[in-house]
Amino acid sequence: MPRTRSPALMRRLTHLLLLALACLLAAPSISAAQSPSTVLVTRVDGTITPVVADHLRQGLRTAEQDRHAAYVIELDTPGGLLQSTREIVQDFLASEVPVVVYVAPPGARAASAGAYIAMAAHVAAMAPGTHIGAGTPVTGQGEEASDKVVSDAAAFAVSIAEERGRSTRFAEDMVRKGMAVPDQEAVRMDVVDLVAPSRDALLTELDGRRIVVGPADAPHEVVLRTTGAQVVEHDLGFFGELRQLLASPELAFLFLSIGTLALIYELASPGMGLGGVTGAILLVLGFVALSVLPFNVGGLLLLALAAALFVAEVLTPGVGIFAAGGTVSLVFAGVLLFRGELGVDPAVLWPTAVVVGGGSLLAGRLAWRARRAPATTGHEGLVGREAVVRRVDPRTGTGQVLLEGAWWTARGRDAPIVAGEHVRVVDLEGLDLIVEGAGPEGGRETEQEAGP
Repeated sequence: MPRTRSPALMRRLTHLLLLALACLLAAPSISAAQSPSTVLVTRVDGTITPVVADHLRQGLRTAEQDRHAAYVIELDTPGGLLQSTREIVQDFLASEVPVVVYVAPPGARAASAGAYIAMAAHVAAMAPGTHIGAGTPVTGQGEEASDKVVSDAAAFAVSIAEERGRSTRFAEDMVRKGMAVPDQEAVRMDVVDLVAPSRDALLTELDGRRIVVGPADAPHEVVLRTTGAQVVEHDLGFFGELRQLLASPELAFLFLSIGTLALIYELASPGMGLGGVTGAILLVLGFVALSVLPFNVGGLLLLALAAALFVAEVLTPGVGIFAAGGTVSLVFAGVLLFRGELGVDPAVLWPTAVVVGGGSLLAGRLAWRARRAPATTGHEGLVGREAVVRRVDPRTGTGQVLLEGAWWTARGRDAPIVAGEHVRVVDLEGLDLIVEGAGPEGGRETEQEAGP
């Protein structure tokens, strides 16, 4: 008879197989649970510029590619360019990675452009003692923008608030009325989501939150796992910091103006090249700043016209017509050089234009005086100088004299020269000095000046 297996044994084998299968299925999740998640953290401290917009866009790409749990931006800004702010907001609204904006440290602010950016994040948080708001657009001269620009900015802020489920009333008031609120009030008004005293506390608070990410046509939900997450820093780097430092209309205008003036002085009185080198460096820095900032070609052409007029003042100095024209052109260049809400502060524009215009006028006078002054080098500079014959070659009858810090070969015009004789230069033949006796007094004076 065939052997039959015990039912108890069959049940035991079945349980073992199911347990083994469960372990195999759970292994990946156990491994994932054991490996800590990571968050990408960057710091924005200062004006919002195209450099900051590019940096945050690169951070989003890095966070998506490296599969970070979240992208945390620690923010402290007085505001910045509205166009750069729009680019950042667009990137945040379409991000596949949860974006967290944390206004920190205590005492920091998310003012103007910073308020738009904070409200566009998936999670907006603030440290104690911070504030947010005051989003009214201003011109480059610090004046309030036109009603048209304000209405456009208000609609932009309200659309962000609606997309993220924040207070639309505050969004409109912060633009039209310049409203700003502290951290606790911002939480009560549904402007931000929470207040956290530190980065670690923020990551702990975020753990377990469900966030909808992705573009509007393909949203999906993720769950944040940030408790104990490893922090990965994402910095601007040296060149990024340099570009951010140069992203100032005032610095760009100063570099271009002073660099031009330095080159003009080098043209007026050529020397060791210090003015030329300094001017070239300043012009390069000015054009680097222009590459970061949005500028008008018309303003750049006016800047070139101002430089040409200043050079004309140096080459053909007169009553200052060219210098005056260059100064006026430089003022208009500063007014029209940058687009949008950017502009050169009048406190920088007017003094710089006056200094550069006056400097070109002075350079023209110096160049004119230098061209009229008697020569102090070459043939004309040596004729009439006195010296002492140091030594004489008896075979050729020529001697050696020290003039202008160099040794010259000297020959007598009417009679041979002797060592120790005091002579005066009367002509040059090639590199030889033609001399004649000068008498004992003049020679002694020259010998004392020349040294032993």
